[in-house]
Amino acid sequence: MSGDGRVPWVDYSKGICIILVVMMHTSLNVTARVGDAGFMDHVVAFARPFRMPDFFLLSGLFLSRVIDRNWRSFSDTRVVHFAYFYVLWTLILFLFKLPIGLAKHDYELLTPFAWTWIEPYEALWFIYMLPIFAVVCKLAIKVPPLLMLAFAAVLESLRIHTGWTLVDEFAARYFYFLVGWYGARYFFKWAQYMSANLGVAVGYLAVWALVNAGMVFATAGLFPGLPADMPASQLPVVSLVLGLAGSLAVITLGCIMSRFNLFDFIRYCGENSIVVYLSFSIPMVAVRAVVLMVPGMTAGWATLIVTASAVAIPLVFHALIKNTSLRFLYERPARFRLTGPRTAPVPA
Repeated sequence: MSGDGRVPWVDYSKGICIILVVMMHTSLNVTARVGDAGFMDHVVAFARPFRMPDFFLLSGLFLSRVIDRNWRSFSDTRVVHFAYFYVLWTLILFLFKLPIGLAKHDYELLTPFAWTWIEPYEALWFIYMLPIFAVVCKLAIKVPPLLMLAFAAVLESLRIHTGWTLVDEFAARYFYFLVGWYGARYFFKWAQYMSANLGVAVGYLAVWALVNAGMVFATAGLFPGLPADMPASQLPVVSLVLGLAGSLAVITLGCIMSRFNLFDFIRYCGENSIVVYLSFSIPMVAVRAVVLMVPGMTAGWATLIVTASAVAIPLVFHALIKNTSLRFLYERPARFRLTGPRTAPVPA
């Protein structure tokens, strides 16, 4: 742990996750406009089993620090904190889209905006769900952990698809948030062991990568009676195993990077993951429009360039405004707090 209370391997792991999240959104957008998939789509597909599971698991790691607080203090750090950014950035993103919609006489965009308080804006659903997960955990704090984990595992395996993000993502992701909360001490022990045993860490990553790739790029049609076009990685139970194994792999990679102080930019992304998450979609759209005008630009290279830009630009912008009156964009003002100023950042 560093002097400011941050855990380096956690920041590296979160940095990996946020970059993969931006890459996924970029790949979907570029592919939709080019009409063709690029080589980066394979990276996105490889990361699918663990990308969001690990993000939620990492978010649950530090829940024990606040779960026993009174409701006022708990709500300030785990509900109001994220609600502030969700409301603020929903308005900002809508205002960015409004001129384009009005120019096209597309007044229908007002309807989804009105629903964003119930059905979250696509790019912000993660911070919409985090307070809900935390509140459910606090309400169920006396329920035996094994019972909660079993319930959440069944929800994940049911593959619930109602079209309502709150229901669908709760069912699909709550298990990993719970695992992060209940298993925090074990993940820290895993990180400590992997940091001290480099050979084992590299061996685990190699075996995991082969298994994960095999399940991602193999179809369920290889198994009798299952859909021919479904990746085997999405099968019930298999997805849980791959989600946990992939989360451990990201943590292990974060430990290696932390041990050798490699790729400091990734650690910085993790420290400021909420900055990237809140605002990556604005530069993503702008840079994508420019990049796709370049003659001969392929979907793969466009995705790589746009991803790098969509990650870097928010960080540069944050560095420029963090000591100005615009810091409210990424730092919750005191008037929106239920308690006194935090002494340490709350992991996103």
